[in-house]
Amino acid sequence: MKIGIIGAGNIGGNLTRRLTALGHDVSVANSRGPHTLTVLAEETGATPVPVEEAARGAEIVVVTVPQKRVPDLPSGVLDGAAEGVAVIDTGNYYPQQRDGRIAGIEDEGLTESRWTERHLGHPVIKAFNGTYAQDILDRPRPAGAPDRMALPVAGDDEAAKAKVRALIDELGFDTVDAGGIDDSWRQQPDTPVYGLREGVDGVTKALAEASPERPAAFRG
Repeated sequence: MKIGIIGAGNIGGNLTRRLTALGHDVSVANSRGPHTLTVLAEETGATPVPVEEAARGAEIVVVTVPQKRVPDLPSGVLDGAAEGVAVIDTGNYYPQQRDGRIAGIEDEGLTESRWTERHLGHPVIKAFNGTYAQDILDRPRPAGAPDRMALPVAGDDEAAKAKVRALIDELGFDTVDAGGIDDSWRQQPDTPVYGLREGVDGVTKALAEASPERPAAFRG
């Protein structure tokens, strides 16, 4: 499968490592340009590209950039993607720690991924946002293993969600359907499922226990 990854930080880098190891054709981009991705490309066999080219021909695109940088992505960044492309948003809103205050999230009550979706102009699937980057490398398990972790996955496009869940299964993790993007507050920072290393039952329980009120530490 052709996969584009926009953002080569901890999550983007480790997804590049795992997805290339599984045989996928990965293009990876960051804000500093392809020349800064030479080491990752040599390690993994991924193709470093400008951000504008990351989605070209891709069946799945992973957007894994700081929340405040989403509006800085080039207009039409998803142009040229394959028909039916699934776009994964791994982002989190950290107003006090990194992103500053974002009015659409704070004042309009948009979920973080709904806000991102509006800027991208394309539906997104929220996944990997509460996953420790190192776990992507260290904690894959075969299907049915008693210690296999589960990840929550939210999104409105059921076909795209199914494609993302299948990819996560291939990566070695179970998934739990966390509802639509307007329900994705259940997996935002400081919710019970955020950073949780448990299986399907534990993740399902944690999603049900979430509160829609944004914690004070995550308000701008």
